[in-house]
Amino acid sequence: MHREDKIGGAPMKTVTISLPESLKGFVERQVATKDYGNVSEYFRTLLREARAREEDARLEALLVEGLASGDEIPLTKEFWRELKTEAAGIARKHRARKKL
Repeated sequence: MHREDKIGGAPMKTVTISLPESLKGFVERQVATKDYGNVSEYFRTLLREARAREEDARLEALLVEGLASGDEIPLTKEFWRELKTEAAGIARKHRARKKL
């Protein structure tokens, strides 16, 4: 049921799923018409997109929480400089984590 492979140096596990014929046909059409190499690549893409949506939703929730906190911060040039530096650091960490 589970088989270990390596794609891009990362160990991979095989997971078997059952689909009704209508969904199986849909997946096969997606693979054939959307430049996916195979069914596994299609599902990996769907899962990566779902993970990205979840991360975006978490970020949005944190931003809304910050806006609702009531703590006002003056928007000076110094504030924007510090924010840009902090955002660049977060982006670097995020990119490094995605490579794992």
